[in-house]
Amino acid sequence: MDINYELYKVFYHVASSLSFSEASKQLYISQSAVSQSIKTLEKKLGQPLFIRSTKRVQLTPAGQVLLKHVEPAMNLIQRGEGQLLDSGIWGLGQLGIGASDTICRYFLVPYLQKFHRKFPHVPIKVTNATSLGCVNLLEQGKVDLVVTNFPNSRLNQSYIRKTVCSFTDVFIANPAYFHFKGEALSLAQLTELPILMLDRKSTTSEFLHSLFLQHQLELVPQIELSSNDLLIDLARIGLGIAVVPDYCLRPDDEELFVVQTRESLPPRQMVAAVNPTLPVTQATREFLSLLPELG
Repeated sequence: MDINYELYKVFYHVASSLSFSEASKQLYISQSAVSQSIKTLEKKLGQPLFIRSTKRVQLTPAGQVLLKHVEPAMNLIQRGEGQLLDSGIWGLGQLGIGASDTICRYFLVPYLQKFHRKFPHVPIKVTNATSLGCVNLLEQGKVDLVVTNFPNSRLNQSYIRKTVCSFTDVFIANPAYFHFKGEALSLAQLTELPILMLDRKSTTSEFLHSLFLQHQLELVPQIELSSNDLLIDLARIGLGIAVVPDYCLRPDDEELFVVQTRESLPPRQMVAAVNPTLPVTQATREFLSLLPELG
């Protein structure tokens, strides 16, 4: 089917903003031109893409399906244009990375430093999201690569380029408030204590809930947050027992101890992944080469 790219471009802006007037501003064309383009696209595709009302604009089921395909294409075109423009000056284009706050702080910083020292003129854009959200960024073509925890229910094995490290989740507590330092607690005993952990949008939450279910236990956290650093702070003041990756802990932190568990917690991995359906940029290859690879 021969459909002008501009029609999809108009559709993308309307679908992203759910506003004909906002799309007209972004595209620097009249609102009537936007409306006419959408009508033309709907006619060519043979079905409505938007539900129009006086108060708001909504995508139809067909519009939602189309957006899932158009959005990655638009992002890829925009990123390609940017990389070509940048490559004329710097040679490598730009580097877009998706990662969680925790992975950025505790793992990525030295590798970003190495890359910046080696290629000081290459722009680096880091987008923060949960490990699950990072896969969305990768699928939509908004980043070149992601560094994420694994297992990850959203991440296909074909995406993974490198396993960069292995880590274990640990339960931590302040000995001034929890008096079982040196003892080994069962997972069943831990369910009776106030657990502090990441929220349901995280791979850590997926992993822990699955682990407890394997032992026929229900994990009901007292507090769920989106920051491991904040979980550590709350554990330090005695609000509960936090679950965090072991690499987040300071070895000299005397206010916290690692709670020993009778059941061993299986290790998890951290992986670097790219979208196998999209071209891998030279900047991405260079950054991947700096990352370690777990044998």
